[in-house]
Amino acid sequence: MFSKEKLINELKFKAVRSSGSGGQHVNKVSSKIELTFDLNNSIIFTDTQRKRLFRKLENRLTNEGVLILQCDESRSQHKNKNLAIERFFDVITEALKVRKRRIPTKIPKSVVKKRLKNKKQVSDKKANRRKPDLD
Repeated sequence: MFSKEKLINELKFKAVRSSGSGGQHVNKVSSKIELTFDLNNSIIFTDTQRKRLFRKLENRLTNEGVLILQCDESRSQHKNKNLAIERFFDVITEALKVRKRRIPTKIPKSVVKKRLKNKKQVSDKKANRRKPDLD
C-alpha cells in the first residue's frame, strides 16, 4: 500500500490560534493544527493511486492539489497533531479502497409469477366491489 513513516515526512504542520470562546488563554496559545499535504509533489503514491486520490478527494483539494485538514478539538497542540494525522490516514486509506463491483442478479421467474398472480388477485377483488353493469 504505502509507507506511513515516509508519508508523515511529506506532511506540513502549522500551529494556529483556535477560534471561538475561551478567554485569555485562547488568545495567546496556538493549539489548532493545520495539516497540509501536496498531492501533486508526493513521491509515495504511484500514478494510478494519485489519479484515484484526485478523483475521490476532488472536493477536499485546493486548485493546486493540496489537501488541508484542521484540528482544534483538544487544548493540547500535540493531541491535535496526532488527531490530524489519524484523520489524514483515514481519508487517504478510504480514498484508496477499490470498491467491489456489484453484479446485478436476475429476478427468478417464480418471483415474477408470484407478483403477477398477487396483482391479479387484488385486481379481481377490487373489480368485485364495483356495482354490476346491467346494460
